[in-house]
This record gives sequence, C-alpha cells and structure tokens, in this order.
Amino acid sequence: MEFKSNTPIYLQVIEDIKSRILSGEIKPGDKLPSSRELAVQYDINPNTAARIYSEMERMGLSYTKRGIGTFVAETTDTLDSMKEEALHKVLSEFFDAMKSMGYDEASMVSELKKFISKK
Repeated sequence: MEFKSNTPIYLQVIEDIKSRILSGEIKPGDKLPSSRELAVQYDINPNTAARIYSEMERMGLSYTKRGIGTFVAETTDTLDSMKEEALHKVLSEFFDAMKSMGYDEASMVSELKKFISKK
C-alpha cells in the first residue's frame, strides 16, 4: 500500500481494512492478523499497528479476545453504519463533481439514470 503524506498512516490502514470488509474480502467474525503481522503486511511500525487495532476497537469495528486475537465485529449495526458512511462519501463526491461541472440536481439524476441503463 502506498501511503499519502497528508493523512496519518494509521487512518489510511483503517480505511483500507474497512474497504476490505465492505467488499466482503474480510468477513464479520474473521480473525485479523496479529499486530506484528499487520506491521509486516503494511510495512509499518508495530506501535502503529497496535494503534490501528485500538482505534478500530474504539470505533466498534473489531474486538479482542485476550490470548486469541483480534476479530472483525459481527454486529450488523457497525457494518450498516460503515456502508452508509461509504455511500455518503461516494454520493457527496459525485454531487460536488457534478455541481462543479454545472449540472443541477435534475440533470444529475438524468445522467445517473442514463449511466445505469448502459451498465
């Protein structure tokens, strides 16, 4: 993974893991790599990997079973809110881009319908 300089690495890794969960690559209840394995996988400092898991637990994305490991949260509320957050981000970017090109809301809907019909 190539990191952007304007965003903390731990947040970028969390976003990557979240996108892998949303895509189904990582499923609810799956065991995540150990902090050391995560550090190697992303080529990051082990302390950063530990922070990633701490932050993910705080966000409700994962939980730790002492002596066993860290697992993806299984609650549908967490997954639903992740999907909603991702959808809102995509739609906001779409809306802002279309607005900057001069489209009004009706034109945006029309263009989106045309696009969907071609898919």
